[in-house]
Amino acid sequence: MTAGAALARPDGALRCPWALSAAEYVAYHDAEWGRAVHGDDALYERLSLEAFQSGLSWITILRRRPGFRAAFAGFRIAEVAEFTDADRERLLADAGIIRNRAKIDATLANARVLAEWSPGELDAFIWSYAPDPAGRPVPRTLSDVPAVTPESTALSKALKKRGLRFVGPTTAYALMQACGLVDDHLADCVARRP
Repeated sequence: MTAGAALARPDGALRCPWALSAAEYVAYHDAEWGRAVHGDDALYERLSLEAFQSGLSWITILRRRPGFRAAFAGFRIAEVAEFTDADRERLLADAGIIRNRAKIDATLANARVLAEWSPGELDAFIWSYAPDPAGRPVPRTLSDVPAVTPESTALSKALKKRGLRFVGPTTAYALMQACGLVDDHLADCVARRP
């Protein structure tokens, strides 16, 4: 077996190896990761969570996602854009989320920027960076999956140019993977789109 190749769970289905260490990972991998996400608020949530994940394992974020959703008003851009200094202090004290000042400040600042965009603009903007799937080889092992691509670098630069923070190329690529702009499920993975 090739290192990093799809592995079987007790149900016999082959999955990406990163998804096998916890039940939450399996559920996220099978039902969400790599599936198309649309809607400004939904994409703002994913962008924010990917920023919070920077430097941490995804399982940490996944397990705290209900806390994040409660703390950030369901990631409704219009509501988060109205958060006050008191809300910021509340977030910094909230043990249900990652209490990183820079990441919290970026999430709040990003909501204020995005509140000025037209409805549907974030969705169209992010999806305009989706690469042509025909031009991408299907990954067979984890070593075939990049951490950064030219498209994620371009998306990162464009988001920063528009005033968004904490959106480096690696975070942008993780967003592209999570939201279905690319399909990085391994070739033998049960969750790979046909």
